[in-house]
Amino acid sequence: MSATTHNARGFDRAILARALADSLRKLAPRAQFRNPVMFVVFVCSILTTGLWLQALAGHGEAPTGFIFGVAAWLWFTLLFANFAEAIAEGRGKAQAQALRSARRDVLAKRMRDAHDRGNVEFVPAADLRAGYLVLVETGDLVPGDGEVVEGAATVDESAITGESAPVIRESGGDRNSVTGGTRVLSDWLVVRIASNPGESFLDRMIAMVEGASRRKTPNEIALTILLAKFSLIFLLACTTLLPYSLYSVHAAGRGEPITLTVLIALLVCLIPTTIGGLLSAIGIAGMDRMIQANVIATSGRAVEAAGDVDVLLLDKTGTITLGNRQAVAFHAAPGVDQPTLADAAQLASLADETPEGRSIVVLAKEAHGLRERALDGMRFVPFTAQTRMSGVDASTRCVRKGAVDAIEKYLSAAGASLPAAVRRVAEDIARRGATPLAVADGARALGIIELKDIVKGGIRERFAELRRMGIRTIMITGDNPLTAAAIAAEAGVDDFLAEATPEAKLRLIRDIQAEGRLVAMCGDGTNDAPALAQADVAVAMNTGTQAAKEAGNMVDLDSNPTKLIEVVEIGKQMLITRGALTTFSIANDVAKYFAIIPAAFASTYPALGVLNIMHLATPRSAILSAVIFNALIIIVLIPLALRGVRARALGAAALLRRNLLIYGLGGLVVPFIGIKLINMLLVALHFA
Repeated sequence: MSATTHNARGFDRAILARALADSLRKLAPRAQFRNPVMFVVFVCSILTTGLWLQALAGHGEAPTGFIFGVAAWLWFTLLFANFAEAIAEGRGKAQAQALRSARRDVLAKRMRDAHDRGNVEFVPAADLRAGYLVLVETGDLVPGDGEVVEGAATVDESAITGESAPVIRESGGDRNSVTGGTRVLSDWLVVRIASNPGESFLDRMIAMVEGASRRKTPNEIALTILLAKFSLIFLLACTTLLPYSLYSVHAAGRGEPITLTVLIALLVCLIPTTIGGLLSAIGIAGMDRMIQANVIATSGRAVEAAGDVDVLLLDKTGTITLGNRQAVAFHAAPGVDQPTLADAAQLASLADETPEGRSIVVLAKEAHGLRERALDGMRFVPFTAQTRMSGVDASTRCVRKGAVDAIEKYLSAAGASLPAAVRRVAEDIARRGATPLAVADGARALGIIELKDIVKGGIRERFAELRRMGIRTIMITGDNPLTAAAIAAEAGVDDFLAEATPEAKLRLIRDIQAEGRLVAMCGDGTNDAPALAQADVAVAMNTGTQAAKEAGNMVDLDSNPTKLIEVVEIGKQMLITRGALTTFSIANDVAKYFAIIPAAFASTYPALGVLNIMHLATPRSAILSAVIFNALIIIVLIPLALRGVRARALGAAALLRRNLLIYGLGGLVVPFIGIKLINMLLVALHFA
């Protein structure tokens, strides 16, 4: 499921049609009750509709057309709020449909004996249970989520990740996890099923993107409670206005009391309907943006927590650096020229298929033009964990390349030693954070190859941007402290943890959380699972082990560790969007006060007419204009709620000032303009 596949645009014609139908279905009282603000509008719409029916019967408290206009626009307010939520949900449903196409009913080859691939029985994939062993051969679909316990194969995961390039899955290590619905392209795998029916990774993804299991996040719940309190306060205030108005008219002996229709319009315009109508859509859209980044969050809480993260823990390899050390220089020993060293280094690396070995061959070609070598009569010595060397034996030469201490032992066995100058070069390279490899030809040390972890382009600027947001970055690496310090300085991280063990990672996270901070990290191995389970935001790689996926609260389908930075930015964008629209909603209520309060009490207190600073035509046109604007502003803000307000690299104080300036001031100005224009239109159409 790639970003291009699932990035369903919010205004596709099919999604719009479904959203319109869902908007009507969401008018059910049970659906409205979940949102306190909109439930008040729902009750007010029913009451106003009843007053309109009463007016049709000849007993209206106000002109029938006026009551109908207020009632109609209250229902539109509800429909627009429902439409915003339905649009956000519709994009998720479109993505879920794409995911469902990846889930097929297949027959699985269940193994009776774990070591006998010829003894299998065919069972429906829906009957598989956690712990079952299945055989998956060339062309077969993987019947369920699991871990490879035997074999190695290339797997097509494009149905899930959208990536067309096949990947290697094999037993052991951190790339043994397979996902149901993917296809084996070559060889075979024995897979231990990790989930029961209905509990697979794909099932959880579908449930999340459809919104079926979306629960309100803590911040969303807190804001809902605050909005409910606002609504209750204004409800109590408006309830007392009718007897107060009746008493004032009776005491003064003139004027007319305020009507129920006007009181209802006043209440709906006073309560925070704008943010109340968009709040749910903002939360759903935040999760949708995470899915567009090919990250599946197992809860909305995780997305929200990503926006509040204070500390990022990042693996060095593959996240901060490219992941493979590259040969960058040859350092010849005294009395040895560089071409001789390059020749021997390339010869010892020709059979080395590691990225480091290939980079040595390439550097020798580019720096010294060494190409098209004759390999007749040569015997290649592969690298082993015991010798920590590789090389080649020819009739007259024995060339070795490997770790400095390993080459030193090799030379010592031949009755020679590593020159002091070569040792100093190796130590200097290690202090700079690079890796030295020594090269020897027989009993003669030829020099040092410098391998370097290449820091990714632009990563330093990303870390600086995060620092401006108030987020501290910590690099996690198994390297020694000298190497770690050099890479950390080059990358621009704030701190680092060298020689990291699972226990050290877990201890670091707990120490940071004890300071009241939220921690985010990513991982892919079983040894990362404890730290992932402890972190507040834990992104597991899709290529990682089942243990890592279960421990995390997000899964990155692209298995790109740098995605953690993007996850934090998306989380911040959701929080900033919610804050910006809340600011706008509260601010635009102020303008509505000036439109509707003078009009509502004009018949009771004519002196309040001086507050009609917008010079609205009549009291009824002013009230109707405010109600119409109150509904239309929701539909106008839907694109912003779905797209989100961009998260900029600003501190909290600067962000607050910017938020107040743009959305606070905008919330004050826009309603004055909008209500006045609507009023002029009503007058022109003779609705005033």
